[in-house]
Amino acid sequence: MPRGKAHHYKAKLTWTGAVAGGTSDYHGYSRAFRADFEGKPSITGSADPAFKGDARLHNPEDLLVVALASCHMLSFLALAALEGVVVTGYEDEASGTMQQEGRGGRFTEVVLRPRVTLAPGADPARVEALHEEAHKTCFIASSVNFPVRHEATIVSAP
Repeated sequence: MPRGKAHHYKAKLTWTGAVAGGTSDYHGYSRAFRADFEGKPSITGSADPAFKGDARLHNPEDLLVVALASCHMLSFLALAALEGVVVTGYEDEASGTMQQEGRGGRFTEVVLRPRVTLAPGADPARVEALHEEAHKTCFIASSVNFPVRHEATIVSAP
């Protein structure tokens, strides 16, 4: 196992749907949950609507896609700052594909589509290289067993 500094994360997950009744009926039980983090806001969620969940709430699949997108963004911004590249805006319209197989399934791909706005004078080629490096340094992307691609759009601020 590699040596290095260990970082630990904790969350408490509670099935809040239990108050609506148990799991006596597959189609009727609530999939609602709450994730609590010490000193941070809670997240409420449910299953994806395809799996009888509440479409108004975040589902685990949403959270996986946003974990990958936000990890890439934070890695990219850190690298840009270290390299002296001034980023003035960043948006991402990320998407993930999950393939259902029987009772289970798996993600087959996540595509990140960051739109990065740079201060005048920044080198777009260098910025593209920083995206490649961000992908390699993102802890979440390094932890999944499916491809995470990025299709960056780079624009210069007026």
